[in-house]
Amino acid sequence: MFARADLPRVLRRSGLRLLDWLLPASCALCGAGKALLCADCREQFFSAAANGARCSCCANPLTPDNGAAYREAAPDAMPDALIDSRCGACLRSPPAYAHTLVAGSYQLPLDQLVLRLKFGQQLAYAGLMARLLRDAVLRTRDYRLPDLLCPVPLGPRRLAERGYNQALEIARPLARQLGVPLAPRLFQRVRETAAQSLVTPAARRHNLAGAFVLSQPALVQGRHIGLVDDVMTSASTVQELAALLRRYGASRVSNLVFARTPPR
Repeated sequence: MFARADLPRVLRRSGLRLLDWLLPASCALCGAGKALLCADCREQFFSAAANGARCSCCANPLTPDNGAAYREAAPDAMPDALIDSRCGACLRSPPAYAHTLVAGSYQLPLDQLVLRLKFGQQLAYAGLMARLLRDAVLRTRDYRLPDLLCPVPLGPRRLAERGYNQALEIARPLARQLGVPLAPRLFQRVRETAAQSLVTPAARRHNLAGAFVLSQPALVQGRHIGLVDDVMTSASTVQELAALLRRYGASRVSNLVFARTPPR
């Protein structure tokens, strides 16, 4: 038992313990230090050198085989991302979106950040992902910020199961950090779909057909819209959303995604 006078102190201690659980006291990737992401891991996994040359449209790595604009250079000679380097696939068949900016690759150990946010209720990682994505945006040469940011929506069933949309949790701090307005309900997912990771690549576009509606079409006319998500794999989801935005008059669509799944 404790006296009434001790209540503020008890609540304070309980709050600190909760904060310790929500905000890990060591690096999320290597467990060292006291920062959520240590300087060594930031440099190793999220620097311009770590990301290398990527297609400015789909964010897949550029190589001598797939990159019409590929150039070999030492990492310290490429401090900025190139805004006009497209892979052969995007040159042959341009998608509805113009650019994709990512903080890193969806592979070990970065995938653990996504999994902890998505399925482990570790919402503190959303702010970290937003900061890393902001850094990637700011170092991309000649990139014009969107006029509006919106998260990729979850369906009602999945939202109820999870309790939150991880894309929105990333988009909120990212919008503040970039100084760009956020439209959290710009889209609605009106049809429940199978998770894209469980659908064959050939069926992913069909899986999403008619799944989304634009709830505020007046907001997009003539504007550059930024789609925010945690992971981009086949790009079917952002392609479907970007095509819908373009049909309603958006002048440009960009994807701001924390992690890009490497091509197989």
